[in-house]
Amino acid sequence: QVRLVESGGGLVQAGGSLRLSCAAPGRTFRWSTMGWFRQAPGKEREFVAGITWSGESTDYADSVKGRFTISRDNAKNTVYLQMNSLKPDDTAVYYCAAGAAFKTGISTMTSEYEYWGQGTQVTVSS
Repeated sequence: QVRLVESGGGLVQAGGSLRLSCAAPGRTFRWSTMGWFRQAPGKEREFVAGITWSGESTDYADSVKGRFTISRDNAKNTVYLQMNSLKPDDTAVYYCAAGAAFKTGISTMTSEYEYWGQGTQVTVSS
């Protein structure tokens, strides 16, 4: 079964930084749009950031623009989410997701992503 593996979550104070990684052991997603989503307790899963297979295009939720940066290293089959200036409202479980291969664009909808990781907890204290 295809699985994405997130890492890098943890507890950080407001204003701090974390870098999340998403690896895909045994399978390449170099032709897929990749996304990061998050889900806070009692809330729906929401789009955070996405990147096309080439890395040329990215998209961000308004709430994280200017603070988060998504990137990918196709040679390492890994996607990253650099999170700076973290706020308590960023507290959530963060999920990595992969879209279908060769599909263009960056969707903000969870239904457009085929593969998901188990998530990594990010907690930002005030």
